[in-house]
Amino acid sequence: MKRLKINTWTGILDIVNCFLFAISWLVIFSSAFSDASNGGNSTDSVATFFYVMAWIGVVLNVVALIQSHKHGISLVGSVLGIIGSALFGLTAAMAFPAIVVLIVAAVFIMLQHPSKSYEDKNIHPQNM
Repeated sequence: MKRLKINTWTGILDIVNCFLFAISWLVIFSSAFSDASNGGNSTDSVATFFYVMAWIGVVLNVVALIQSHKHGISLVGSVLGIIGSALFGLTAAMAFPAIVVLIVAAVFIMLQHPSKSYEDKNIHPQNM
């Protein structure tokens, strides 16, 4: 079984997003307080950055899911990555569950275990 670079990069992005989502509330609230005192409007652009990162995570996990399926790699990490990134992408209020799901997703996607059907084909070639 071939290790896919897309899975490695997706796992790294999932870990980066965990850190971003962990600090997102602090950054957004500090930006909101800064806007209130300065009369600015930077909160929208700060929040947009975090949402864009979440949706980039969704897209990259979908690509990793497709490539993993083609190469007989377990899809658990990619599916959890899609769910975790989408949780935050829909609302920042789901930051904590998204972080937990993304940590588990990063572990599974970096392991790159063969899928059960791939193992079955290699163990019992007559079933192909």
